[in-house]
Amino acid sequence: QVQLVESGGGLVQAGGSLRLSCAASGRTFSRYVMGWFRQAPGKEREFVAAITWSGGNTYYADSVKGRFTISRDNAKNTMYLQMNSLKPEDTAVYYCAAANWARVTNVPVWNEYEYWGQGTQVTVSS
Repeated sequence: QVQLVESGGGLVQAGGSLRLSCAASGRTFSRYVMGWFRQAPGKEREFVAAITWSGGNTYYADSVKGRFTISRDNAKNTMYLQMNSLKPEDTAVYYCAAANWARVTNVPVWNEYEYWGQGTQVTVSS
């Protein structure tokens, strides 16, 4: 059984930083693209960033480019999202997700991803 577990969310002031982690277990993720999505109340789930597990290619939403950095530690089967210069509009539940690279046709599209974590709340105060 595949499990994705996020951690690292919390409350931070605008301009601050947080680092989210996503621990993966249950199978080898070397052929998976891993992504972060977020969903604010009353809004649709939106793409934040993604990374290929073995190749290290990265993808970012325009809204977070230059502020967020996605990375992974293959030895620990863990993915990270370093979030700097946080803004109140970054407030959302952040989800970790995994998609089979061989079947993905559009990395930023949430329904391309098969496995999801439970989410972690990030709140940025102004």
